[in-house]
Amino acid sequence: MKIICIGRNYADHIAELHNEVPAAPVIFLKPETALLQRGQPFFIPEFSQDIHHELELVLRVCKNGRHIDEQFAHSYFDGVGLGIDFTARDLQSELKKKGLPWELAKAFDSSAPVSPTFKPVAEIADLGNINFHLEVNGETRQTGNSSLMLHPFAKIISFVSKYISLKMGDLIFTGTPAGVGPVKMGDQLQGFLEGEKMIELNVR
Repeated sequence: MKIICIGRNYADHIAELHNEVPAAPVIFLKPETALLQRGQPFFIPEFSQDIHHELELVLRVCKNGRHIDEQFAHSYFDGVGLGIDFTARDLQSELKKKGLPWELAKAFDSSAPVSPTFKPVAEIADLGNINFHLEVNGETRQTGNSSLMLHPFAKIISFVSKYISLKMGDLIFTGTPAGVGPVKMGDQLQGFLEGEKMIELNVR
């Protein structure tokens, strides 16, 4: 399986990092080794002094497809969960200055914790109006809603599938809202989807 990630998909997050608004979705990948096993803590890697949390809605791909039309895109995922795109911000900044890819700052081991369960699409009243938020040590750090995405789910799936075939079991991280920030040893992170706790982990 593969983890497909969408960058710069919320205007407020683009603004807080002083990036340009992209005309098309920004895509990068994480390998399967980026998944953090259920119940395991996240260990801050030695190569970074500035690891940031980025909470995201995650789509679970349920069937294979390529060149998918937007009008059929919703049949290619069957669940929505939460994930955290841990990012080595200091390393990413260095790579961006040199015009190099972000993978070293985004795709390292255990950089992609994902909720152990996904909410079935059939149980979500409006895919274009999903609330989610992240708490760090009980304090709300990030809040988002799928209505604020620059590129909604259907466009993401259609766009990605023109270049990369989707396969059952793939995960799509759909972008993070504003409020990203550093984590430190001892932090407890909890992610909520429509008020329901979906993901929880400790930072070591």
